[in-house]
Amino acid sequence: MATITVRAATESDAADIVRFIRALAEYERAAPAVVNVTEQDVVRDGFGANARFETLIAEVDGAPAGFALFFPTYSTWEGRTGVHIEDLFVEERVRMLGVGRRLMAAVAGIAAQRGWARLDLAVLDWNPARAFYHRLGMTQMEEWLPYRMEPEDVRALAAEAAESAEAPRRE
Repeated sequence: MATITVRAATESDAADIVRFIRALAEYERAAPAVVNVTEQDVVRDGFGANARFETLIAEVDGAPAGFALFFPTYSTWEGRTGVHIEDLFVEERVRMLGVGRRLMAAVAGIAAQRGWARLDLAVLDWNPARAFYHRLGMTQMEEWLPYRMEPEDVRALAAEAAESAEAPRRE
């Protein structure tokens, strides 16, 4: 029987985190979209006083086998912080051992401990993991449609703010 552990990532896990990000993108048929992320990015943004995200590492028999990368969100309707799981990935060799469930339970435990109201994630419509999320008690929000603005469009829209006045800044 395999031994599964889940722990907080450390800076020394940066290479594995990047490897998992790339493996997830490959699984999602979007490998070419992962063009910029580096170990340095992960260290800069995932650790220290200004961390933008947190990561949990799942190990099976002592070897990294999956991860969950998440960050806080805020719900104005709840009036509370929540959590968004950006990436959840388990290597194929250890799927069906309960690794994904352990990662999800660990993120839920962190959310509960911190008093965070809810947990959100997005999953591709063809991904068989949808059944897993349903078994956990998650529901698909059919009336809410995701939107995204790509970097070049962000820059173009930001240029409008620069033309009309200086963009508001957070102090």
